[in-house]
Amino acid sequence: MTNTNSVSDEEHPTAHRSGTQSIERVVSMLRVVASRGRSGMRLGEVTAASGLPVSTGFRMLQRLEIEGLVERHPVTRKYFLGPLLYELGLLARPRVQLAERCEQALAALAEYTKDTVYLSERRGLEAVCSARALGDYPIKVLTLDVGIRRPLGVGAGGLAILCALPKAEADEIIEANAQRYGKLSAMDPNRVRAAVSEGREQGFAFLDSPVIPGVAAVGVAFPTGHPIAALSVAAVSARLDPARRTAVAAELQRQARQLTQALAGGGA
Repeated sequence: MTNTNSVSDEEHPTAHRSGTQSIERVVSMLRVVASRGRSGMRLGEVTAASGLPVSTGFRMLQRLEIEGLVERHPVTRKYFLGPLLYELGLLARPRVQLAERCEQALAALAEYTKDTVYLSERRGLEAVCSARALGDYPIKVLTLDVGIRRPLGVGAGGLAILCALPKAEADEIIEANAQRYGKLSAMDPNRVRAAVSEGREQGFAFLDSPVIPGVAAVGVAFPTGHPIAALSVAAVSARLDPARRTAVAAELQRQARQLTQALAGGGA
């Protein structure tokens, strides 16, 4: 007699796909909540960004809250990443973080430019801000909190990584992120492709007002030949005119070369 309870997922591909899709939805929702950083997101904002019906999104967020993966502020009703993610992150922390290796470079760039400097690390189709340093210029451009992730191509750091990747791989990433660009920025796939082409030609990435009007940024990826991260400098647009952005890019390139040599010598 056959035991129907022991049928595997391979024998029921529809059930297997349903389970996989549920995981994809959960991960996508966590990424959406993380995209707003410490500002939090209301239910309507989460469901709009994730493309889920409000009822489905609400049920998922309720379950995630019970599990500690998100938490909801009792007054504002905004959702934030939950404590369980922090606890798991402590266990997943690599022995040597790239951010620690880049502290000196970030500080030197902040001193040189007087503006805000970011370190962005590639995570699949996205770039995650893993560190930042503030310069002394009175107007601070704080476009990213540490931990914020964005599709590659939205910010100068992620764009710089795309510029340094083989064209075929970059095109695949842009296509995969196509539906996300407009939800998070003024970018679209065509604008990203044009910015990548320009960045390859000039040797650095540059974006003006992709997310916040009046804010521009310059970025350079590293290590050479295998970009895993990027350094970028963000400032009010008027401070990154053609002459100054070239000078800032040259310093970014110098620091990126030094980091490439250091990583090659001691590992990351």
